[in-house]
Amino acid sequence: MTTDHSLKTHPVGRDEYDRGMADSSFDIVSKVDPMEVDNAYNQATKEIDQRYDFKGVGASLEKSGEKFLMKANSEERVKAVLEVFEAKLIKRGITLRQLDAGAPFASGKEYRIEASMKEGIDQPNAKLVNVAIREKAPKSVKSQIQGDEIRVSSKSRDDLQATMAMLKGEDFPVALQFVNFR
Repeated sequence: MTTDHSLKTHPVGRDEYDRGMADSSFDIVSKVDPMEVDNAYNQATKEIDQRYDFKGVGASLEKSGEKFLMKANSEERVKAVLEVFEAKLIKRGITLRQLDAGAPFASGKEYRIEASMKEGIDQPNAKLVNVAIREKAPKSVKSQIQGDEIRVSSKSRDDLQATMAMLKGEDFPVALQFVNFR
Protein backbone atom coordinates (compact mmCIF):
# COMPACT_ATOMS: atom_id res chain seq x y z
CA MET A 1 0.00 0.00 0.00
CA THR A 2 1.48 3.34 -1.04
CA THR A 3 0.46 6.61 0.51
CA ASP A 4 0.70 9.94 -1.20
CA HIS A 5 2.01 12.43 1.39
CA SER A 6 1.13 15.43 -0.79
CA LEU A 7 -2.59 14.71 -0.28
CA LYS A 8 -2.41 14.83 3.51
CA THR A 9 -3.95 17.85 5.15
CA HIS A 10 -1.89 19.85 7.60
CA PRO A 11 -3.04 21.82 10.61
CA VAL A 12 -3.39 25.58 10.22
CA GLY A 13 -0.05 27.39 10.35
CA ARG A 14 1.87 24.75 8.46
CA ASP A 15 1.29 26.08 4.98
CA GLU A 16 5.04 25.76 4.21
CA TYR A 17 4.28 22.22 3.07
CA ASP A 18 1.68 23.45 0.60
CA ARG A 19 3.94 26.09 -0.92
CA GLY A 20 7.12 24.11 -1.01
CA MET A 21 9.82 26.14 0.70
CA ALA A 22 9.08 28.96 3.16
CA ASP A 23 9.95 32.51 2.14
CA SER A 24 13.02 34.12 3.66
CA SER A 25 12.80 37.79 4.57
CA PHE A 26 14.48 40.80 6.13
CA ASP A 27 13.30 44.22 7.26
CA ILE A 28 14.70 47.57 6.15
CA VAL A 29 14.66 50.13 8.95
CA SER A 30 16.20 53.51 9.74
CA LYS A 31 17.11 53.62 13.42
CA VAL A 32 19.70 55.35 15.57
CA ASP A 33 21.41 53.84 18.61
CA PRO A 34 20.47 56.33 21.38
CA MET A 35 23.53 55.40 23.45
CA GLU A 36 25.86 56.34 20.57
CA VAL A 37 23.99 59.64 20.09
CA ASP A 38 24.42 60.38 23.81
CA ASN A 39 28.12 59.52 23.59
CA ALA A 40 28.56 61.83 20.58
CA TYR A 41 26.65 64.60 22.39
CA ASN A 42 28.79 64.24 25.54
CA GLN A 43 32.03 64.26 23.53
CA ALA A 44 30.92 67.32 21.54
CA THR A 45 29.92 69.31 24.63
CA LYS A 46 33.24 68.47 26.27
CA GLU A 47 35.17 69.65 23.19
CA ILE A 48 33.07 72.84 22.88
CA ASP A 49 33.73 73.65 26.56
CA GLN A 50 37.50 73.12 26.15
CA ARG A 51 38.25 74.67 22.73
CA TYR A 52 39.96 78.05 22.80
CA ASP A 53 38.12 79.40 19.71
CA PHE A 54 34.78 78.86 21.51
CA LYS A 55 35.77 80.86 24.63
CA GLY A 56 33.76 84.04 25.09
CA VAL A 57 31.43 83.50 22.11
CA GLY A 58 28.60 81.87 24.05
CA ALA A 59 29.06 78.58 22.17
CA SER A 60 27.02 75.71 23.57
CA LEU A 61 25.28 72.48 22.64
CA GLU A 62 22.20 71.54 24.66
CA LYS A 63 19.97 68.49 24.59
CA SER A 64 16.29 68.48 25.48
CA GLY A 65 14.63 65.10 24.96
CA GLU A 66 15.27 64.17 21.32
CA LYS A 67 16.13 67.74 20.26
CA PHE A 68 19.52 69.47 20.15
CA LEU A 69 20.07 73.23 20.33
CA MET A 70 23.34 74.86 19.29
CA LYS A 71 24.02 78.48 20.29
CA ALA A 72 26.76 81.04 19.65
CA ASN A 73 27.10 84.79 19.17
CA SER A 74 27.75 84.60 15.40
CA GLU A 75 26.50 82.52 12.51
CA GLU A 76 30.01 81.17 11.79
CA ARG A 77 30.51 80.06 15.41
CA VAL A 78 27.14 78.26 15.61
CA LYS A 79 27.99 76.47 12.34
CA ALA A 80 31.31 75.44 13.92
CA VAL A 81 29.41 74.01 16.93
CA LEU A 82 27.29 71.97 14.48
CA GLU A 83 30.46 70.75 12.72
CA VAL A 84 31.90 69.54 16.04
CA PHE A 85 28.67 67.64 16.79
CA GLU A 86 28.60 66.15 13.26
CA ALA A 87 32.23 65.00 13.59
CA LYS A 88 31.44 63.24 16.88
CA LEU A 89 28.37 61.52 15.32
CA ILE A 90 30.48 60.25 12.42
CA LYS A 91 33.15 59.01 14.82
CA ARG A 92 30.44 57.05 16.70
CA GLY A 93 29.26 55.41 13.45
CA ILE A 94 26.11 57.50 12.93
CA THR A 95 25.53 58.76 9.41
CA LEU A 96 24.69 62.44 8.95
CA ARG A 97 21.60 61.38 6.97
CA GLN A 98 20.03 60.70 10.35
CA LEU A 99 20.72 64.22 11.64
CA ASP A 100 18.01 66.72 10.76
CA ALA A 101 19.66 70.11 11.36
CA GLY A 102 17.92 73.37 10.51
CA ALA A 103 19.46 76.56 9.16
CA PRO A 104 21.08 79.06 11.54
CA PHE A 105 18.67 81.74 12.75
CA ALA A 106 19.05 84.85 14.89
CA SER A 107 17.42 84.84 18.30
CA GLY A 108 18.06 88.06 20.19
CA LYS A 109 21.83 88.60 20.33
CA GLU A 110 22.74 85.01 19.47
CA TYR A 111 22.44 82.58 16.60
CA ARG A 112 20.87 79.15 16.99
CA ILE A 113 20.58 75.87 15.10
CA GLU A 114 17.95 73.32 16.07
CA ALA A 115 18.53 69.66 15.22
CA SER A 116 17.05 66.23 15.87
CA MET A 117 17.74 62.63 14.93
CA LYS A 118 15.55 61.12 12.20
CA GLU A 119 14.15 57.64 12.79
CA GLY A 120 11.95 55.51 10.59
CA ILE A 121 11.48 55.57 6.83
CA ASP A 122 8.86 58.12 5.76
CA GLN A 123 6.41 57.26 2.95
CA PRO A 124 8.16 59.12 0.08
CA ASN A 125 11.52 57.48 0.88
CA ALA A 126 9.88 54.07 1.41
CA LYS A 127 8.38 54.38 -2.08
CA LEU A 128 11.83 55.23 -3.51
CA VAL A 129 13.28 52.09 -1.92
CA ASN A 130 10.35 49.98 -3.19
CA VAL A 131 10.81 51.30 -6.75
CA ALA A 132 14.55 50.49 -6.61
CA ILE A 133 13.76 46.94 -5.44
CA ARG A 134 11.15 46.46 -8.16
CA GLU A 135 13.44 47.75 -10.93
CA LYS A 136 16.88 46.46 -9.90
CA ALA A 137 16.46 43.46 -7.59
CA PRO A 138 16.02 39.88 -8.81
CA LYS A 139 12.44 39.19 -9.93
CA SER A 140 11.71 36.74 -7.09
CA VAL A 141 12.10 39.54 -4.52
CA LYS A 142 8.95 41.21 -3.19
CA SER A 143 8.78 44.25 -0.90
CA GLN A 144 6.03 45.73 1.22
CA ILE A 145 5.85 48.95 3.24
CA GLN A 146 4.85 48.29 6.87
CA GLY A 147 4.56 51.59 8.74
CA ASP A 148 8.05 53.08 8.93
CA GLU A 149 9.75 49.82 7.87
CA ILE A 150 9.91 47.77 4.67
CA ARG A 151 9.63 43.97 4.64
CA VAL A 152 11.50 42.27 1.79
CA SER A 153 10.87 38.60 1.05
CA SER A 154 11.86 35.92 -1.45
CA LYS A 155 12.19 32.15 -1.64
CA SER A 156 15.91 32.60 -2.41
CA ARG A 157 18.23 33.81 0.35
CA ASP A 158 20.83 34.55 -2.33
CA ASP A 159 18.39 36.93 -4.05
CA LEU A 160 17.79 38.67 -0.72
CA GLN A 161 21.53 39.09 -0.17
CA ALA A 162 21.89 40.45 -3.72
CA THR A 163 19.07 42.90 -2.95
CA MET A 164 20.85 44.07 0.23
CA ALA A 165 24.06 44.64 -1.73
CA MET A 166 22.15 46.57 -4.41
CA LEU A 167 20.45 48.78 -1.80
CA LYS A 168 23.78 49.50 -0.06
CA GLY A 169 25.12 50.76 -3.40
CA GLU A 170 22.17 53.13 -3.94
CA ASP A 171 22.14 56.72 -2.68
CA PHE A 172 18.89 57.21 -0.74
CA PRO A 173 18.15 60.38 1.28
CA VAL A 174 17.62 58.19 4.35
CA ALA A 175 20.01 55.83 6.14
CA LEU A 176 19.04 52.15 5.81
CA GLN A 177 19.80 49.22 8.10
CA PHE A 178 18.88 45.58 7.47
CA VAL A 179 17.48 43.57 10.38
CA ASN A 180 15.59 40.31 11.10
CA PHE A 181 17.18 38.30 8.26
CA ARG A 182 15.48 34.90 8.39
